[in-house]
Amino acid sequence: MGAVRRRAAAALGVVGMVVPLSVALSSAPAQAASCTTSTGPYQKQVEKFLGRPVDGRQSAADCTAIRAFQTKHGITPNIGYAGPVTWGVMNLMNQQKAAGSNPNKAGTCPTNKGRIACVDLTRQLSWIQDGKTLKYGPVPVRTGRDGYETRTGAKKIYYRNIDHWSTLYDVPMPYSQFFDGGQAFHSISGSVWSPPGSHGCVNMRSADAKKYWGMLKNGDDVFVYGRKPGT
Repeated sequence: MGAVRRRAAAALGVVGMVVPLSVALSSAPAQAASCTTSTGPYQKQVEKFLGRPVDGRQSAADCTAIRAFQTKHGITPNIGYAGPVTWGVMNLMNQQKAAGSNPNKAGTCPTNKGRIACVDLTRQLSWIQDGKTLKYGPVPVRTGRDGYETRTGAKKIYYRNIDHWSTLYDVPMPYSQFFDGGQAFHSISGSVWSPPGSHGCVNMRSADAKKYWGMLKNGDDVFVYGRKPGT
């Protein structure tokens, strides 16, 4: 790990220390003492999402299923309550699934740039396209939380480091590709659906970040648009 830090520090020296690192990894979810018996305001929606009987009444089995989902995606408190945060994550997943194989149907991400990495903050999706041709994705991402929003607009990848280390947060940032100050694509070990979000970076699952690393290079275009829910 020390070698990783030394390589990262050396690389930062090359770019004149212009990278205020940005990453937010969720801590392990706190374990609740017991499952709640309370019926949440989004009980029916959550039951439907999880394939549970949709009766709008909390049961022990409902709570167990909801709690497992919360634990998997770092939603706290993970007590099995069908509240707005839990439903917000599920609803986002539904929107991402609905994007299918045509995430740029509205044409918001430029199609006249050649190869470009698109980031839709509203749906928390990213993909790579070349003109109007989808090359990879769409894949779910985790962008900046309220107060640390991932900045919108046209960008370019300017610095890459496969084993970057955040000196600000003391965490690894594998497959980092910086496109706006300290904001970068990179992989995380936790769930990309874990609220509330990053400190500005575009967090990705490891396989997706690795694919982006192989498909993109310095100078390639990035376009960020929309608004992350809750910001």
